[in-house]
Amino acid sequence: MKAALFNPIRYGGPSPSGWPVAPSAYDLEIGQRSMLDALENLRLADQLGFDWVTVAEHHYAGFSLTPNPMVLAGALTQVVKRAKIALLGPIVPVLNPIRVAEEYAMLDNLTGGRVIAGLLRGTPNEYVTYNINPAESRDRFEEALALIRRAWSEPEPFGWQGRYYQYRSVAVWPRVVQAPHPALYMSGSSPESGAMAARNRLGLGLAFTTVPLASQAARFYREEAGKLGWQPDPDQVIYRMGFHVAETDEQAMADMVESGGDKPHVGLTMSNKAVLAGAMASGYFGKAAEEQRDRVAPRDAAERVEKGQILLGSPETVWRQICRVRDEVGAGILDLFPTVPIADRTRRSIEVFGTKLLPRLHEN
Repeated sequence: MKAALFNPIRYGGPSPSGWPVAPSAYDLEIGQRSMLDALENLRLADQLGFDWVTVAEHHYAGFSLTPNPMVLAGALTQVVKRAKIALLGPIVPVLNPIRVAEEYAMLDNLTGGRVIAGLLRGTPNEYVTYNINPAESRDRFEEALALIRRAWSEPEPFGWQGRYYQYRSVAVWPRVVQAPHPALYMSGSSPESGAMAARNRLGLGLAFTTVPLASQAARFYREEAGKLGWQPDPDQVIYRMGFHVAETDEQAMADMVESGGDKPHVGLTMSNKAVLAGAMASGYFGKAAEEQRDRVAPRDAAERVEKGQILLGSPETVWRQICRVRDEVGAGILDLFPTVPIADRTRRSIEVFGTKLLPRLHEN
């Protein structure tokens, strides 16, 4: 197995719940310190031997200060010298796909071919950000995917006349370093997304979900791939979850309590009831909408551990939790984000994971 450290750059101060959050709640000093702390944590992960560092795109709230993950990845090319830099990723249906292709290509050159390309559909609230109809998200995504792939591989200029995107001439410079292009992933918690990933031979990312739901989604993805004559390897399944490791179980839970992480928690994307209602009504979650609601149900720390949403405890306790994800989901890559937003505890957790758990992970 491999491990990635995901750092969305969480705002390090008090931030109102819900979405969107008023800009007046943003403290400049806290925000800038949050960004510098995130860079240091990702530098540390690289030094400790984490296989990837990952960044993502979110808007209008303190959960993530990365409205443009390409900018953060550019900074990381000067900080992370060994690990792969995974952008999981830009929200393709609300962006210009040619711009996305160009920026990935530039980053692939800056890293010497260490970029991982996650092309994501995003979450329902992100469509409010740029005024795009979420009901169009799947069709927009699939067309953008085909366009980006062609832009990376076509040696001559070409035109594109699609349903959502039209370009008279496409000729991406610089070219990507990796041949034929960087490894591609998409989010695939719903059956529709899993089928799309299998159809396009993409890796599958499973985030803000539970082990039972992720196991079901990964199994469906592999079955769909088998029908099409191929089988994903373990590295093509990513499972994202929170983590906090301390010397003892008691200390880990005490850190969670101190940070407020023991209370019922719901992810940024669904923290606004109106956003969730709109997503359900628009068909964003696909045919299994009611089942998908369970992915973002509020839970306290103990239930989140039981559901496989976070790793929490001593190294031995966390190792048993990792083995469950490996055995039930079959994920080859764990994408881990800190769940205790206290700077020194976060850093210590990364260090303990890197020294006590990462070697064992690499052996399995």
